Amino acid sequence: MTPLCLGSLCDASLLLFTHTHTHLLLIYFPLYLFLFCLFISLLTMSNPLKAVTPYRRGFFCGDQSITYPYLEREAIPDTLLIAGGIVITGLTIALGECYRVRFRGVHSRAFVRNLYVSCLYKELGSFLFGCCVGQSLTNMAKLSVGRLRPNFLSVCNVTYASLNCVPGSYVAQVTCRQPKHKMVEEARKSFFSGHSSFAMYTMLYLAFYLQARLSWRGARLLRPLLQFLLVMIAVYTGLSRISDYRHHPTDVITGFIQGGLTAYWVVSVCLSPPSGSMALWDWEQMC
Repeated sequence: MTPLCLGSLCDASLLLFTHTHTHLLLIYFPLYLFLFCLFISLLTMSNPLKAVTPYRRGFFCGDQSITYPYLEREAIPDTLLIAGGIVITGLTIALGECYRVRFRGVHSRAFVRNLYVSCLYKELGSFLFGCCVGQSLTNMAKLSVGRLRPNFLSVCNVTYASLNCVPGSYVAQVTCRQPKHKMVEEARKSFFSGHSSFAMYTMLYLAFYLQARLSWRGARLLRPLLQFLLVMIAVYTGLSRISDYRHHPTDVITGFIQGGLTAYWVVSVCLSPPSGSMALWDWEQMC
């Protein structure tokens, strides 16, 4: 019988096999790590986390901050918020990256050879990853803090008179007359505002993107104008949550801070150059 390999030939084949698999592992490791982190973030936003009941915080009898009426209509409902944030930012990034690949002659060090795919993977992937991280932090805060919304008593369908409590005393537990249990649970998720954090993240991320990509001379005034409008959209979204009696002012402010910090972190860390320098707008020739 003929042996399968002879001496140095067998050693060379084994070395080539090991080198090839190590090289492929190093190439695809960032993708696997990104997908793993994205999976963990999506898991914290999924139904298992939403099924967890929030912390049952009590209140002081006579506290006027939770006596506001419940408004059926919202200025910016969840569907409009998510669709607007994802579509506006995602579509702008997609068009911008396709334009760069087609007309600006960018190059890529990514493992994907197709420039369109590599640029969209980097920008849209990082953006969506930041969305998941931000919303995961928001959900965990809502469940662990359990702050009562301004319309809690209205949703609970009780009053201080019906509770027959002493003004200033702490009411640890209350039996709500609201038949819809889900509404009562949502009324315990005031801190912090998910609308504020999501709107600020998506709009500020897009403002950073425009700072990096909108570099032609005619955009010297157009760019700051667009960035200002984007931030104002986020601010209006947060303020509408106060006027809708869904959140306290401190909830909205905290949401703004969390969304802004998440956007800055994604841009400065996840999208930083290989050298590690903090260059928020130095992405022009690479994706």
